[in-house]
Amino acid sequence: MKEEKSVAKWLVLTTVIVGTFLGRLDQTIVNLALPKIISDFGITVSSAGWIATAYILANAMFVPIWGKLGDTIGRKRVYIYGFSIFIFGSVLAGFAWNFSSMIVFRVIQAIASSADYPTAMAILAVTFAPGKERARALGIWSSSFAAASVFGPLIGGTMIDTFGWRSIFLINLPVGLIGLGMALVFIRESVSEKKTVMFDWWGATMLGAALSSMVLVLDKGLGWGWLSAESLFCYAAVAIFGFLFYRIERDHPEPIVDLKFFKIPLFVNALANNFVIFVGLMGSMFLIPIFAQTFLGYNATQTGMLFIPMAACMMLAAPIGAAMIGKVKGSMVIFWSTLGTAFAIYLYSFIDPRTTALELMVPLAIMAIMMGLGMPQRTAVVAAAVPQNEIGVASAILALVRNTAGAFGIALFGTVLQYSEESHLVSTAAHSVIRSTNPTIIAQGIALIELKSQVSAYGDVFMFAAVFIAAGAALSLFMKMDYEHVPPSQEQEEALLMAE
Repeated sequence: MKEEKSVAKWLVLTTVIVGTFLGRLDQTIVNLALPKIISDFGITVSSAGWIATAYILANAMFVPIWGKLGDTIGRKRVYIYGFSIFIFGSVLAGFAWNFSSMIVFRVIQAIASSADYPTAMAILAVTFAPGKERARALGIWSSSFAAASVFGPLIGGTMIDTFGWRSIFLINLPVGLIGLGMALVFIRESVSEKKTVMFDWWGATMLGAALSSMVLVLDKGLGWGWLSAESLFCYAAVAIFGFLFYRIERDHPEPIVDLKFFKIPLFVNALANNFVIFVGLMGSMFLIPIFAQTFLGYNATQTGMLFIPMAACMMLAAPIGAAMIGKVKGSMVIFWSTLGTAFAIYLYSFIDPRTTALELMVPLAIMAIMMGLGMPQRTAVVAAAVPQNEIGVASAILALVRNTAGAFGIALFGTVLQYSEESHLVSTAAHSVIRSTNPTIIAQGIALIELKSQVSAYGDVFMFAAVFIAAGAALSLFMKMDYEHVPPSQEQEEALLMAE
């Protein structure tokens, strides 16, 4: 009987990994398809950016709503709803006939995908016993979030080059149906011990508006200009809606985000470290494919191949990291994994057009090992820091932090890249002399100056990112984690009885 219960738990873990991986894979894979979508729909690069932006905005708005609903009406029910709508939206996106229809279908996908993370984390929390067992399960599951960022370029490049961009959406139908079937069979229903009587719709609305404004300016600010009228409007919206959200949550009897979470040092430190590490991860994942295709002449498939060692290392390191929970001091695991990630990104500061494929893959592999070792601890500590009945909301906050960190990382790295390139261009031009009046030679000289400036800028960006992440590693030293001696809640006991 005990063996059957153990198998049932791992089937639940496998089920939610499929869902989380599929949702995050879709989010990362679409960027590779944008050039072909631009060609097919006859749109500009600026317009195409809204395909990704619309997804991020809708996802940010609905994550806290799904997290609260899952705790209230049932995690399995919300998970099934989200998964089903995601599959439906994916098929629609695969048959999109123009730019407008693609935007609508991506929003449907995003709303549905945002249900996965908070409900999946809560499902695992009531399936696995408190302490090391739950922490390890959450750790293994959380690695699928980072793994999807790795497999996106790997799988997506080959599919796009071979079957066209529509295949990256349509593949979600067969894989999604398998995951949906697993969810229906293996996941047990659970709700929070604390019943919601008055859902905080006003708080959810204000939070969604504030987050959407913040993500929008992070995504579009570089193109608009950080001090443009559009950006200033977004800053004002973030401040106004954020203030209204605070006032509503402070007085609401059942807030969508319990502000007392932010009085827990462990919770705040964990969020801060997650933010730092995902800034580095998403920012670097954004720039490496661009460098490979722009300066090294790689196509989408060849670029995807660069990520094979990273994918393998992530899969090997994540279980090891999960097994270390309770055996090695958690704060030190997170510290060294964050520092190791900073070192991996630092290696890219020497990047240039002579960089080989091996020189690109080795730092990615190191990053994957460090991320795999530390990610289980980063997720488990959030679950351990908050009350059992509010783990859905806490996981929604964690998802928001990671998504926002991704947008922030891309915006930050992109801005540093632009300003560094301009600085290097002025400096290089000032110290360069073209001793010829031949127009062809002059043009070649100018092109070389621009090339050197662009490449040097990439090195600066990665150096900046490495320092940023290394500084963030210090946050983990203030974490005090204890996965032992956590008594099971009523819903935990009920879930264990049902499993029997």
